[in-house]
Amino acid sequence: MANQRQIRSAFGPAWLCATVLGLLLAGCATPPPGGVPVVDRNQRAPVSEGSYLVRRGDTLSSIAMRFGWDWRALAQHNGISAPYVIHPGQRIVFGNSRRSTPAPSRAPVPAPVAKPTEPAVQIATVPDRPPLVTRVPEPQAPATPIKIQPVERSASGWAWPANGAVIGRFSSNGSLNKGIDIAGELGQPVLAASDGTVVYAGSGLRGYGELVIIKHSDTYVSAYGHNRRLLVREGQKVKAGQTIAEMGSTGTDRVKLHFEIRRQGKPVDPQQYLPRR
Repeated sequence: MANQRQIRSAFGPAWLCATVLGLLLAGCATPPPGGVPVVDRNQRAPVSEGSYLVRRGDTLSSIAMRFGWDWRALAQHNGISAPYVIHPGQRIVFGNSRRSTPAPSRAPVPAPVAKPTEPAVQIATVPDRPPLVTRVPEPQAPATPIKIQPVERSASGWAWPANGAVIGRFSSNGSLNKGIDIAGELGQPVLAASDGTVVYAGSGLRGYGELVIIKHSDTYVSAYGHNRRLLVREGQKVKAGQTIAEMGSTGTDRVKLHFEIRRQGKPVDPQQYLPRR
């Protein structure tokens, strides 16, 4: 995982680092008696040797977080370019050994006839090393139209992130719910509750499933957990009412949205900020 200086540089003041760590450690499950032990994993040094075999559900950012790397540095170290897609069976290296290897194919597949729109494959041979295969980036597909729904905002500027009944309410006790749970249908749109920038999008934070975290200011961030599919990427700016994910049940036992608002890193009751229903 990136050290504290890198996280402060990427995501703002130190309390935001505590926010992301709090989300990582809190989860939605009931913690052991006495509360959740806080372990600042940002203190570990980056792993500088060996490798890791990608498994289903892994993302480049979750692997980087697990082994103490900045995800951009890990991508560059392994020769992984935008859009930074990795696959099960691919090997990510941390030392000076050869870069990440793609997942092995199950059976030989005849090479297709090249078309003008298909990427060309270049093979560069390095002495005393296996051939390295580098793929020319594919032409970018047209951007997906941004879906922004008209939403009612409260006096403080917040909107409901999803339609549905509140089935889990906020509790200030350390061992209970740090946000609210909203019931809904599988695939239902999940909306940004206010304007901001996506600072996390992935499944590396245990207990939240597919999760989006949005920074709204130096004071507030919001989190949206248990999604079926994420529709935004880290660093992307979003508007209130913009569809950022599809509701799901990842990391939990039923379809629902887990929604949190954090003020200077501390969880607050979202219903005190949202419009009255």
